[in-house]
Amino acid sequence: MLEIVKRIEEEIREERGVAREEALKLLKSKAHEELIELAHRLTAEYASKKFDFCAIINARSGCCGEDCKWCAQSAHWGGANSKVYGFIGKCACAREAKAAEANKVRRIAIVTAGRGQSKSEIDEICEAIREMKANTSIGICASLGIVDLEDLKKLKAAGLERLHCNIETAPSRFGKLCSTHTIEEKIATIENAKSIGLEVCSGGIIGMGESDEELVEFAFKLREISPTSIPVNILDPIPGTPLGDLSFLDLERILDSIAILRIVNPAISLRFAGGRRRLDDAAAARCIYAGINSGIQGPLLTTRGSDWDDDRELAKRAGYEI
Repeated sequence: MLEIVKRIEEEIREERGVAREEALKLLKSKAHEELIELAHRLTAEYASKKFDFCAIINARSGCCGEDCKWCAQSAHWGGANSKVYGFIGKCACAREAKAAEANKVRRIAIVTAGRGQSKSEIDEICEAIREMKANTSIGICASLGIVDLEDLKKLKAAGLERLHCNIETAPSRFGKLCSTHTIEEKIATIENAKSIGLEVCSGGIIGMGESDEELVEFAFKLREISPTSIPVNILDPIPGTPLGDLSFLDLERILDSIAILRIVNPAISLRFAGGRRRLDDAAAARCIYAGINSGIQGPLLTTRGSDWDDDRELAKRAGYEI
């Protein structure tokens, strides 16, 4: 196993990147400590030393027509009981941005439920972005589902800097978890955003029953996309959704998943996202050791998020600047 680890490090240092077969072999070896230590060394050598925090605005919630099996906002899962309301408007978005900035968060995302946005909804979101830019200096991101090139250009002109669009899981598994849109539509949105100079934030959810092969496939698809940030959500099973009966991942699998994402994407920011609050501080510190180097603070969408000061001290103890 030491031979594989050494070869992987050499491949990364020679800028060839780890081969998929070797990443899978390392994961399947169950050499847990060697995997974590390799990821830790790569994090120290390649990843940013500044622990970056962002926040999100749940700007339109619930009654979503998509059938994503993990999501309580889908109208298909009537037992999930998520909040339902329309777009909160530019003034409310600006207030949320001010609150995040006051809590020393450097970026905030407008997040809306639904497959995508109508032309009038895009115009509303552009107004909100302009209002946020006029009243804060915080960076603006948005998570708006499937977005075409014309609308992305309008959003960028309004001041959008980064688009969030998770691929969620391995492309070969996506269709088993959602039938109302495709992974290809998501990737087209990402490619269009990158083509006009928007940064991209794209990751997904671990703990949805993915195999070792699918976890590695997910990591390599993200390497191909090469986002600025990879949100790492841990499925927090919500009763009433099709995945509501799954168990929360055990810590060893969480750490192995983070480590594989880091080994395949040594320099990209890995961001604590959903599910973080199910971990105690000792477990969270281990995740940081294995490769997490950024996070989301404040309220999330359908599960409890971190408080504004959570994880700052953990990051400092791990040697990061905030």
